[in-house]
Amino acid sequence: MNLMTRADIVNEISDEVNFPKKDIDTVITLLTKKVIENIVKGETIYFRGFGTFGTKIRKERIARNLKTNEKLRVPEHKVPYFQPGKELKQIKQNSKMQNAHR
Repeated sequence: MNLMTRADIVNEISDEVNFPKKDIDTVITLLTKKVIENIVKGETIYFRGFGTFGTKIRKERIARNLKTNEKLRVPEHKVPYFQPGKELKQIKQNSKMQNAHR
């Protein structure tokens, strides 16, 4: 598995659309900022074909401190999630099928 960084994405998009890297980086910064702002507000963000960002409520539970073995109460809280869209799921499924045939 290869790791693709933000800089790699900026470079690829800049090369593909022939816009300055600085402009592409600004757009990615604003997109990321808006997604985070809206998740914090409790909104759900949907990108057709890509996926959905949002928050879920994780119920209260008892956890254990692994060092001391002490039980701790973890209160109910919101956690962010990403749900892949149909197209992204199909790409993943197709890559699994290709790997199975090797």
